[in-house]
Amino acid sequence: MLVSDFILHSLDKFSDRTAVIFQDKKVTYSEYAERIGQLAAGLKSMGIKPGEYVAILMPNHLEFATTYWSLNFVGAPVVPVNPLLKGPEIRHILQDSGAVAIITVAPFAPLIQSLQEHLPTLRNIIVVGETSSDNQIEYRKLFSFPPDLTPPPLDQNDVSACLFTSGTTGKPKGVMLTHKNLVFDTQKVTEAIGVDYRERYLGVLPFYHAFAGTVCLLAPACTGASVVITEKFLPKATVENIKKHQITIFPAVPAMYAAILQAAKHAKPEDLSSLRMFVSGGSAMPLQMMRTLEKKYGVIVLEGNGPTETSPISYVNRLELRKHGSVGPPLPGVQVKIVDENDNQLPLNTVGEITVQGDNVMKGYLNQPEATAESIRGGWFHTGDLGMVDEDNYVYIVDRKRDMIIVGGFNVYPREVEEVFYSHPAVAEVAVVGVVDEMRGEIPKAYVALKPGHQATSKELLKFCRENLANYKCPRRVEFRPELPQGANGKILKRVLKEGF
Repeated sequence: MLVSDFILHSLDKFSDRTAVIFQDKKVTYSEYAERIGQLAAGLKSMGIKPGEYVAILMPNHLEFATTYWSLNFVGAPVVPVNPLLKGPEIRHILQDSGAVAIITVAPFAPLIQSLQEHLPTLRNIIVVGETSSDNQIEYRKLFSFPPDLTPPPLDQNDVSACLFTSGTTGKPKGVMLTHKNLVFDTQKVTEAIGVDYRERYLGVLPFYHAFAGTVCLLAPACTGASVVITEKFLPKATVENIKKHQITIFPAVPAMYAAILQAAKHAKPEDLSSLRMFVSGGSAMPLQMMRTLEKKYGVIVLEGNGPTETSPISYVNRLELRKHGSVGPPLPGVQVKIVDENDNQLPLNTVGEITVQGDNVMKGYLNQPEATAESIRGGWFHTGDLGMVDEDNYVYIVDRKRDMIIVGGFNVYPREVEEVFYSHPAVAEVAVVGVVDEMRGEIPKAYVALKPGHQATSKELLKFCRENLANYKCPRRVEFRPELPQGANGKILKRVLKEGF
């Protein structure tokens, strides 16, 4: 089965039901499929072939969803790009993926145009909206072809999407997710949480994110349900959308739920009365927040988790049995094993590294066979999370093996941030660590030692960082030290810094 089969199934069974609502415009599955087929035909007419990677760079729009599905009908792996990234980050993703085309919105077109000379594989820049450049193609002109919903000649082990996620080496790695991975994960998630065609999802999570891709794009189409696409998260507007469109499932990260709770005057219990469940992921939800949400709104919180490499959900709580503090048991067909540093399995309720086995585990990292071999050993994907499994097979994540920081559900790896700081001429040493933040769970903080005879202010360094990295990756604070604590091997002791904080 291919990802595109979700659309064909819903077209066959639910053609007159609403598939998408965007800016109050309702699109039925019949209309949705026609748009998808027209764009697929247009993309094929440009010479885009199965197996050629194509990037999408835009906020949550109907055009994003349409393009995502169209590329699956072309057989071109989708490369979603975070609109918050800066030029050097976008350039890396397009280079590493070898993207032959990018579909974006007009405000990003000049940036992509400026990068094209460094991207030999990038043949086409397709723009949603007006474009004044002869080297760019207007998106709307690709809809002049008869719809083509002919399934491409693909195998289920071919790549459907390639999502770039930061790694401990600094540069983001492309996670290759196959049709088999995404179909399996989507079907098992919908089975585990008990959803069907009657649901209406709120698609406010950014679609380039793995969590949103599976829960907000794939899951509704898998069951014939509807999704209300929202361009960005604003607490008041989100509550209004839930009430107006009678949303039944609200997938979000804990930072979004925190913002809803803080906007109490805009989020009354009756406003959220249509909801059947809050679905939380991306980072651990504080127990107090979960209890407050459930008590205030009378809506069950289903918490799940899993890295991008597992499509991305590996475990999720069930309606019939939830354990606060746990991310739930594995999905049906997914196995979890807790291991020590030598990959020996540990007993129940013993903390070790969480490893996962199942059809949701990625094909590998794009162009990085060594990193793939390191992460998938003996048939088990090593998540880098420290946790344990109880007697009911419920998984608890207690810490992270690496230094990753989770900011509002997004992974931030200190090494990538530190590399930017080190490129500043005044910086001698830097260490980036995560510190507690009520809204985002964690935020990055930088400890900096300057080179002798050099000066720099906190404001200057933060501005420099934001010019090279997405804002969410950048520290909120910089603390200067004459020198940073080091171990005998010369490695900066981040633990000492965090304890000092």
